[in-house]
Amino acid sequence: MPNRRVSTRRPAPRRPLLTEIRTDRAAGVLLAAAAGDALGVHYEGQGTMHPDQQPKMLGGGYGPYRPGEYSDDTQMQWCIADVAATGADLRSPAALDAIAANFLIWLRDGATDVGIQTRTVLGMTERAHAESDEPLHQVMTRQATAQYKRTGLGAGNGALMRTGTVALAHLDNPRAMAEAARAVSDLTHGDQLSAEACILWCSGIRTAVLDGTFDGVRAGVALLPENRRAQWAAWLDEAESRPPHTFANKNGFVVVALQAAWASITQTPVPAADPANGSFASQHLQLALENAVRIGRDTDTVAAIAGALLGARWGGSAVPLHWQRLLHGWPSQDASDLVSLAVLTVNQGGDDSSGWPRGERMPHPQVGGGPFAVLHPHDPGLIIGNLAQTAVDGPAPVDAVVSLCRVGSGPILTQSGVEHIRVWLVDRAGANADTAFVVDQAARIVRQLRQEGKRVYLHCVAGRSRTPAVAARYSCLLTGKSPADALADVHTALGWWRLDHNRDLFEAIYRLAGHRPPSSTRVGRPRPGRFDPHPDLAW
Repeated sequence: MPNRRVSTRRPAPRRPLLTEIRTDRAAGVLLAAAAGDALGVHYEGQGTMHPDQQPKMLGGGYGPYRPGEYSDDTQMQWCIADVAATGADLRSPAALDAIAANFLIWLRDGATDVGIQTRTVLGMTERAHAESDEPLHQVMTRQATAQYKRTGLGAGNGALMRTGTVALAHLDNPRAMAEAARAVSDLTHGDQLSAEACILWCSGIRTAVLDGTFDGVRAGVALLPENRRAQWAAWLDEAESRPPHTFANKNGFVVVALQAAWASITQTPVPAADPANGSFASQHLQLALENAVRIGRDTDTVAAIAGALLGARWGGSAVPLHWQRLLHGWPSQDASDLVSLAVLTVNQGGDDSSGWPRGERMPHPQVGGGPFAVLHPHDPGLIIGNLAQTAVDGPAPVDAVVSLCRVGSGPILTQSGVEHIRVWLVDRAGANADTAFVVDQAARIVRQLRQEGKRVYLHCVAGRSRTPAVAARYSCLLTGKSPADALADVHTALGWWRLDHNRDLFEAIYRLAGHRPPSSTRVGRPRPGRFDPHPDLAW
């Protein structure tokens, strides 16, 4: 199902400055929601887990799902993101019609699990719309309202689980965001408790993306009708003070689902920043998602709700790569597709000047004499090089590619079917939320691939900054070498590099090993001229 262009009359926006870190956080909304969803599907319907039990992406559940496959929580969020990624104002009739149409297509073609409330309303809408000339979104909203008035049911968690994208579409205007959150919720859920929960969560996501805090959930109370504020403040108080497992029962109800997600976030301590001992503040995302699953019952939905806010706070770069590697789901989406939808949404449907994220291939500068690839000095099964090498004709002698830069939406190697893992790592000092965490994650995913017997190509744009940093960290993990020795050996293999322009990368290698970084980034003497690839490397 392709993105559509939705006709709207969106006023000229005043968008917040989207720095690299803010864009990373925006990317985290869909990515972490999907990760929480996929983590939780195996445990849905089960009771509270013991704190020592470790949730894993095992699949199964009500789908049944494959490991890493997300469920209706993310599938329905995709239905909204597909429209939001065009730059649409989600309050507009055209956008709401497109979202409603996506919901019906999803019900017919992609739904692996559907909540009772949502299934009922969508089924009623299909029948009613066949006999009506009204716009689809009006028919759907009317059916949701009628269902609520008839049964008193309309406050399930099915709207809250999919609301994260709405916040991304309206980062510039909290009032517009609240109106959009209500309108999208009302499509399927007639009880205003559902809309109010969506407004609070969108407020939390918006503030997390812009400011890097969780303060927006509380601040969102001010966006609610005055007579509803005290009740929601009290419910948030409960979530912050009662043990998370107390929200296991009835967390299919939107209020309890929000409380469960909020409890898992606020009551999970943020780890200390101690890279040498494997502790990073960014791990709060993983730990809180695991705690959300441990609550039990509607595990995938509670974790998806929590994931959207956690991703907004910590960024897509905080989602563990071994999770990202597995993520997939309807309609043929993977982790990189979810990132693209989120980035397009916050950029009002537009690519950047290089054509990212929709461009098939990112341009690569002719740095260091063109394409190159060399063997890693401590592992002949790891090849390190630059982006230009991926465009070289002929089959590549690798089974997996780990990209440390933007590469485009197309296959990384056009003549070789390989596993492709993208790592969010910006090559500029101060542009990453947690440089040491990402460098460590990248090195560890390379090690995991190698342990599986796969030959790996590790690269960035020029192969002279991010690539040697991760290659050196991999050497430390593989051989126990000191950072200085690992850097020197990688330096010898590559011939030259530019770690001096991004000291964050250089320092990360030392801090991860528990060493104090030296004042100078110089390692040995660069070789003159172009470095020739290893003679045994046929590529």
